[in-house]
Order: sequence, then structure tokens, then C-alpha cells
Amino acid sequence: MIGRFALVLHSHLPWLRGHGTWPVGEEWLYQAIATSYVPVLATLDRLAERGGRDLVTVGVTPVLAAQLDDPAVITDASNWAAHWMWRAQELAQRDPVAGNREARQAHATVSALQSTHRAGFSPAFRRLADARAIELLAGPATHPFQPLLDDRVADFALRTGLDDHRVRFGTAAAGIWAPECGYRPGLEKLYQGQGVGHFLMDGPTMLHVGRPTSSPWTVGDTDVVAFGRDLDVTYRVWSPRKGYPGHHEYREFHVVDDLGFRTRRVTSSTVHGTDKAPYDESAAAAAVARDARDFVNVVRRRLLDLGEHTRDPLVVAAYDTELFGHWWHEGPAWLEAVLSLLPQAGIKVTTLSQARELAAGRIDPEPGSWGTGKDFRVWNGPAVASMVDDNDELMRRWLKTADAHPGDPRQQALATQALLALSSDWAFMVSKDSAAQYATARHSGHHGSFHRIADAIETGHTISLPQERPFGHLDPRLL
Repeated sequence: MIGRFALVLHSHLPWLRGHGTWPVGEEWLYQAIATSYVPVLATLDRLAERGGRDLVTVGVTPVLAAQLDDPAVITDASNWAAHWMWRAQELAQRDPVAGNREARQAHATVSALQSTHRAGFSPAFRRLADARAIELLAGPATHPFQPLLDDRVADFALRTGLDDHRVRFGTAAAGIWAPECGYRPGLEKLYQGQGVGHFLMDGPTMLHVGRPTSSPWTVGDTDVVAFGRDLDVTYRVWSPRKGYPGHHEYREFHVVDDLGFRTRRVTSSTVHGTDKAPYDESAAAAAVARDARDFVNVVRRRLLDLGEHTRDPLVVAAYDTELFGHWWHEGPAWLEAVLSLLPQAGIKVTTLSQARELAAGRIDPEPGSWGTGKDFRVWNGPAVASMVDDNDELMRRWLKTADAHPGDPRQQALATQALLALSSDWAFMVSKDSAAQYATARHSGHHGSFHRIADAIETGHTISLPQERPFGHLDPRLL
């Protein structure tokens, strides 16, 4: 063994149920279910059946888990995939190869949703975790950007998320995915107070204070352990310019035909639209094998280099789960190949819990994130300044109302709307100009609902409450 490799997958979508369908809304959820969550879980099942243990560390945010376990979501996603299968027949009339390919994946999705996942996705994740094939990470309830939260609010959001994890998966989470890898000094004490043992931060946050990512570190004067993303390795996949998903054999995500199917391959950055070449499954399969071998070689070289200065070096690579399958059609196949090849190269595949023993000393990080600039600008920059002000006002009023009216039964609805309003996704989407109008509407809608409920609590008036309850166990008294 020349060293250890930990792959971390971060599974997250904001609360989409009942908030639009297309082009952003529930359709986004169904696509992720069909093209990422179903095939990635099937991949991990196959590896586990072959004896794989401690394969990956998987974060599933509570707000996503709530949707993946919603019976109505399972039914609607199955209907969506059945419609996809029906449309594939129309595609097959003019392109039999592409039509049959789409029909196969749609059929596999329908079958999985009506059998393996008919009771939701938590049983599948729990089965893999119980078999020690994966480690599961928890996180704050609705994926808020924690560095910008009031301490009481941050504590409540995390407690709610940890409680949700325990309900769904049967055990307490040993670690969390810190949303957006966001960190500010002091969060480690909040983590320790709630029994969190480890979390992930971005590599530059660690390197900025002179600590390499080749070892985990205990944060401040706590026993909470921080792991850092190794960007040299991570960007072999993630880089928009040089990453594997941009190689010419892979299916092109951004070109959709008139029936809504992606039937072209990347081809070249200089060829656009339907001028791109037709997708070729056999060529893509060969590219998967090639790029899996290349990635294993990259990890091996990195560990050998680190081993000259570090005893038992560690490489941590972390990605959004949705990259595998949704954004990169061949991603699940690549994942399976990589996890199969790594041990053959003398590399021990591990989870974060298993790697905690490598902690090399203390770190005192400064603020950071994995966003643009590795700071907070995506979530508190000029483009979202009004959102930041809205969130600050909401937190002040929430705490005041919670303290003044602790027994009001509407506090649960108030807390739900507050948590949904504080999701990091809305500012991210605005800063990145990705469905910014939708994100602005969601931000405004949840803030508006929050203030209507707060008005009713403070005045004693009766109003109809929003019906959405992603966290049925939420206890507002914990605030």
C-alpha cells in the first residue's frame, strides 16, 4: 500500500416539491433521480456484492433525503420515466440505436423506482451503510451557508439535520458535509457540541494556513477533524477545460434535439449544436476505461510524491453526486471502474471515518469555501447583497418571535419557512446567473411566508399555513 484515497460524493438538491416543474423545479429532481441517484446506487450495490467495503463517503442532505423518501415523488418520478420511455419509441422511429439506448435507461429507472426504491431511497443508502460499503454524512437541514448564520440558527439547522439523519438511517452520523465547504472560526465548537466528529473543507482553506491536504487535522482546541479536498486530483475530473467529461467521446449534455434527447457526443469545442457527431456507446465505453486508468495513475503518482514527505499519505477527492450520470452520462461507469482499479494499484480505498486515525496535528483555519475565489463572495457578494440583508432580518425576527411565543403551534411552520429561505442555493443560483429568476422567486416566496406567519403569531390572528413539511420531526423549541 502506497497510501489511501477517499472519494466523497455530495448529494444535494434544494426543496423543489410543489415549486414549479420546468425548466427548473420538480423536473430537475426527476432528472437527478433517473440519471444519477438510481445508477450511482446500482453501481455501489454491485461493488458491495463483490465484497467492496469502505468504498465512498456519501453525503445526503436532509432536504434531498426528504424528497427522495416522499411517496408522491417516487410515484411522479416513475411516471416521468415512463413518459421518457414512451418518447424513446418516437426517437427510435428515426434513430433506432439512440431510441433503444434511451428506452433501456428509462426502463431501468422505472423498474428501480417500482421495486428497489418503492419505499424511498433511504433504505438503499442505509443497507449500504450497514454493510460498511459506504459511510453516510449528515448536514444542516436545508443546506444553509453556515458562516453567515447566527450561532443559534446554525446550531438549530444542524441539530434538525442530524435528527433527520438519525430517523432515516437508524444511526447518528459521525461526520457532516459542511454546505459549500463553508467554514468560519467557531463552527468547530458548534460541531463538537452536537457530536460531529469530522467534516470536509476545501483544499485552499487548509493550504492557506500552511497545512497540507495529505493528512486530516484537528480543528482549534476541539477534537473535530477536518479533511481537505486535494484539488490537483479532484480537478482531473472537475475542471471545465481539462476534465474527463469534456473528452470528445462522451455524450454532450448541452445539445438537445427537438424530442428532448441528447444524441450527440462532445466531438470538439469548436463544433456546436447538431453539427456535433452522433453519440457512439462503444467509443464512450473505451474512453471510460482509458480515463479510469488515467485517474488511478494520477492518484498513484500523487500518493508517491506525498509519501516522500508524509507517512501514510491521504488523497481526498470530492464531487457533487449529480456529476455522475446527470452532467456526465458515463460517470457511474467511470466510478465503478476507478473503485475497482484503485486497490490493484496499491491504493487503499477508504472513508473519512476510517481515515480519522491519520490526524497529524492541529489546524486553525481562516474563513473559506469551495466557491469562486474560495471565499464567501458567491453568498454575500454585491449580486446578492439584498438577499443577505433579507436573511439577516429574518434571523433577527425568528429569534425574537421564538423567544416571545415559544408555545405557539405555528412555530413549526415558521421554522420550516425560515430554514427553506436560508438555503444556500438561492444566492448561489443568482451569483452564477443559473436560473436566477427562479432562485429570486423562491427566496422571496419563503421570506414572504415566514413574515406572514410571524405576523400571525405576534398578533394572534389566524391564517392558513403552508403545507410543505420536509421535516415532520422538526421541534422549534430546540431553537
